[in-house]
Amino acid sequence: MTAVRAAGAGSIRTRLLALTLVPLLGVLPLLGLILLLWGNQAIDLLLSGRVRADLAVAQGYFDRVQAEVGSGTQAVASSHRLVRTLALTLPAERETALAALLAREQVRHRLDFLRMLPPQAPEAVAAAGAASGAAAAEAVVAVMEAAQLEALAPGLAERAHIALVDSDGAVPSDRVTESRGLVLIAQARIENAAGATIGWLQGGVLLNRNLGVIDHINRIVYPDGALAFGSQGTATLFLDDVRISTNVRLFGDPQAERAVGTRVSAAVREAVLGRGETWLGRAFVVKDWYVSGYLPLADASGRRVGMLYVGFLERPFVVVKYAVLAGIGLLFFVVMLLAAWWSLRSAARIFRPLERMTETMQRVESGQAARVGPLQADGEIDRLGATLDHLLDTVDDKTRALQRWGEELDAKVAERTAALQAAQQQLVRSERLATIGQLAASIAHEINNPIAVIQGNLDLLQMTLGEAAAPARDEIRLIDGQVERMRLIVAQLLQQARPNEYAGYAEALDPAEVLQASLVLVRHLLERAQVRLLLRASPGATPPVMINRQELQQVLINLIVNATQAMQEQGETGPARELDIAVRHEAGRVLLEVSDSGPGLSEAVRATLFQPFFTTRRDGNGLGLWISRGLLERYGGELRAANRPEGQDAARGAVFTIDLPAAEV
Repeated sequence: MTAVRAAGAGSIRTRLLALTLVPLLGVLPLLGLILLLWGNQAIDLLLSGRVRADLAVAQGYFDRVQAEVGSGTQAVASSHRLVRTLALTLPAERETALAALLAREQVRHRLDFLRMLPPQAPEAVAAAGAASGAAAAEAVVAVMEAAQLEALAPGLAERAHIALVDSDGAVPSDRVTESRGLVLIAQARIENAAGATIGWLQGGVLLNRNLGVIDHINRIVYPDGALAFGSQGTATLFLDDVRISTNVRLFGDPQAERAVGTRVSAAVREAVLGRGETWLGRAFVVKDWYVSGYLPLADASGRRVGMLYVGFLERPFVVVKYAVLAGIGLLFFVVMLLAAWWSLRSAARIFRPLERMTETMQRVESGQAARVGPLQADGEIDRLGATLDHLLDTVDDKTRALQRWGEELDAKVAERTAALQAAQQQLVRSERLATIGQLAASIAHEINNPIAVIQGNLDLLQMTLGEAAAPARDEIRLIDGQVERMRLIVAQLLQQARPNEYAGYAEALDPAEVLQASLVLVRHLLERAQVRLLLRASPGATPPVMINRQELQQVLINLIVNATQAMQEQGETGPARELDIAVRHEAGRVLLEVSDSGPGLSEAVRATLFQPFFTTRRDGNGLGLWISRGLLERYGGELRAANRPEGQDAARGAVFTIDLPAAEV
């Protein structure tokens, strides 16, 4: 019997040693190798993922520049100021005013060229066809020859001219210069009051040597401190495979000349320009290896004409990667040796208590009531035996606890199900509201057609009958008034559906009278916020302005509400709440100034104040000032924001100025 027990003990001991040493000396080295390989691949994937995100940010800014070129051109083409200029009767006066207006708007919208073309100009028709697939108010990418660039604006052809530099790995070529230009170009139709085309407005930006755009992309994608280990980020615009605008430096020296005129490698050219793929990974850039992302740029016809690139220097990350992998490998090896030594040392003290626990479990499996009892072993093994005994004693208690937890889980599932149903109902309500808005815009557009038919036939009836229509003149006037009322209803529907795209009917208005009518609508808000109103406006004191009454009231109410909320955010301990509104006439312009005693506007806020969706309040949507500025620009006006001058009052505050041209009386 003793011999049998010894043999059994030896067999268990052998298995215990095998289970301890085989994973340590066999499996763990293999796992270490797998970890090193996986770590190397994971770091490469992380770098590729980083450059993918960087490329997405760069593409977003490029799309924004493209949209700004288009929207700026469209804004000038649809401006009331341009229509008034083109309506001047004297040719010399009209040409002078038009040239001054286009020059001013070109600087304002940061365009390299802005010109007007006649309705049937060949380049206008061609550009209109090329842009037919583009979204509204968006420029298209185009490649233009030197003669075309010079026709757009003097000096563009010289700026686009680039001397090519020999580049390692590029496709062989006999060319020594690049005279073409990569242009963001937009074209907008100019219509008269009758809706007929009276010309085209063409504006755009040349990307060749456009260091402002490319450096801004680089600052957005790679701000200071964005890259670790001393790596450097770069951005580039390509025309075909030639770098036309870049902050990559020749010879890797930050003070060296930019690598304009160098060419991309043949592999990248084939993948991006040849197959239209997005390149993500290692690429040789001028003189070094970079983790790079290349995105194809296509013109309006879908032809790939260039590339957008961002990337960062690979060498610092490679050094850190191999250092980390070597450290992990060394640490893994040391830990493996220590674990093997400790396992061998502890195996002897585990054998007997483990055998006893195994026998206890076998007896329990056979249906006997057995317990391990006290063990003469280390603390962990002794606690394990005690835990096993406790586990056997509390199986029934744990079973009942599991049943109770199951009931609680069912209750939580029911609660979450109710919450999801409520969220789903809210989503359905939001979708219905969006559908109602679309339906309102559609109905408004469809009603316009029969209204136009009724108005046209009514005018024809009066012209045909002449004096014979005198007995029914009151009825005809009544019909005409109801048609005008329908027009106003349609205008309100369109304005609710697209407030920043639709302008109502303009009429000569006294700004002071419109202001006083607007104050009636917000007086309860001012009283509740305890705002003291200083009104410096008298009806008839200034010339009238040509604008839609409802739209001017909308802008005024938006500014007053914003000022009130800004003063309320300072709390009860802030300065006295004071709203100063003045109307004055200055050099042919009527100015409405809304000043508050709030915290004022920081430089960062003023830079993005009129951009859509920008807001400093959690409950705001960031569209009020953007829509207000768009409404005023349609009537030749503008909306400006500034801080109150120092020394004017003890309190700080912001000043919003509505600037409208005075109407000719």
